[in-house]
Amino acid sequence: MSGLAHGDASSPVPESDAELAFEGALRPKSLSEFVGQVKVRGQLELLLTAAAMQNRSPDHILLAGPPGLGKTTLAMIVAEESRRPLRLTSGPAIQHAGDLAAVLSALVPGEILFVDEIHRMARSAEEMLYLAMEDFRIDIMVGKGAGATSIPLELSPFTLVGATTRSGMLPSPLRDRFGFTAHLEFYETHELEQVIERAARMLGLEIEHEAVAEIAGRCRGTPRIANRLLRRVRDYALVHGTEAGLASVRAALDLYDVDPLGLDRLDRAVMRGILTRFGGGPVGLNTLAVSVGEEAETIESVVEPFLVRIGLVTRTPRGRVATPAAWAHFGLEAPAVPGAPARAPGAPGAAGALFGDEL
Repeated sequence: MSGLAHGDASSPVPESDAELAFEGALRPKSLSEFVGQVKVRGQLELLLTAAAMQNRSPDHILLAGPPGLGKTTLAMIVAEESRRPLRLTSGPAIQHAGDLAAVLSALVPGEILFVDEIHRMARSAEEMLYLAMEDFRIDIMVGKGAGATSIPLELSPFTLVGATTRSGMLPSPLRDRFGFTAHLEFYETHELEQVIERAARMLGLEIEHEAVAEIAGRCRGTPRIANRLLRRVRDYALVHGTEAGLASVRAALDLYDVDPLGLDRLDRAVMRGILTRFGGGPVGLNTLAVSVGEEAETIESVVEPFLVRIGLVTRTPRGRVATPAAWAHFGLEAPAVPGAPARAPGAPGAAGALFGDEL
């Protein structure tokens, strides 16, 4: 008997309309529903309550942290709890000052403007935003050269909520104009279990606690990944006609190349490069990226933070170095001479082809 009480698994890819609709349904609608980030929730609650008591717009808010921790959801909650309309855009969509001017001039009084990936906004737009955030006006340049004229344009009062995974890339003048900066942290296992149990109820999926704990341990401390893995477990249980128990979870996640530490195919490819091609390192980022066949930015921003956080890689002035835990996890012996080819325990030769599809 399937553990799936109801639900549709007809959409085969995560980015289908059905999956996207489910993502939206999973989003908490209030701070009280939001799991985790206890300190940030308390800070936001104080900020929003104070603004409501004074009948004013909340201060500008910057949400900083890795992907998948709830920055967009919190922006929506800010709008919902302050009972104000929300307008969404993203940094990559604002490549000219004129793009930003068009967005700002269309805002209604009190509106919440959410800019995702705000660090990717064009520099000219960033500079226009300084005046808009402080004085609710912008200067529009008309004409060129010596005959150019600056025309001030008054804006409706608004609250800017910016989200960034790279807060260090924001110029100080922009960061300093936010009244509050929230730093989102990776989730603890017990918090992820709450996220998974809530999502399972919405899916109509009966799932054992041991299975929930298994998913929580493999989702890299990230609710978005937890929800995605849960959907794959749902699909596995439906197709195979099984309960969503521990065995089904392990089989489903093994099928999708997610190991007990949460490492996926790209993570293992990076570790293969460090361990077998460069003898554990040190190896530079660009060299490692070429050996793996991946963009350096992807490795630095997506893969490396997780590997460092779980203690498989350390960063040194000379490059990335595998830790003893990495050698143990992949069942290899560290070479006597750093940088020499790795060997499996007891093996006489190099381990360049040891991993196969296991990494």
